[in-house]
Amino acid sequence: MTEEGVARLHEELEGLKADRKTVADHIHKARELGTSQNDAEYDNAKQEQSLLEGKILNLEDLLRRAVIIDEEGAHHASRVVVGSGVKVRQGRKTLHYQIVGPPEANAAEGRISNESPIGAALLGRAKGDEVEITVPSGVIKLKVLEID
Repeated sequence: MTEEGVARLHEELEGLKADRKTVADHIHKARELGTSQNDAEYDNAKQEQSLLEGKILNLEDLLRRAVIIDEEGAHHASRVVVGSGVKVRQGRKTLHYQIVGPPEANAAEGRISNESPIGAALLGRAKGDEVEITVPSGVIKLKVLEID
């Protein structure tokens, strides 16, 4: 993962941990009311707590296993690696992607996972290489124009 991606996950984790107090307050209030009408509120609050704790555990696990990539080295590599930016041509369009780990992927920002069909196919490619990739909509052809 990039340093920026790890920082974002840490920030998200801290936000979720801060939400614990709010969820605990919801549970406490629902329990105080104690009527059968509010059992649904209590159940919802407990479910909210369960989902929150699951997200926290998941983020903690991701951060524990995260390996920070050498972005500087990736930007100077002669082949596409995780962390590389890569400019490709698809037909008449020129596209730019950054290859990142799955937790950081965001197609709208041009950040694609190294595990996605395009990301996986670009890994190890050099400037000038052409690749055919099977994607859900069919086969696309990309030519690597630049690695940055």
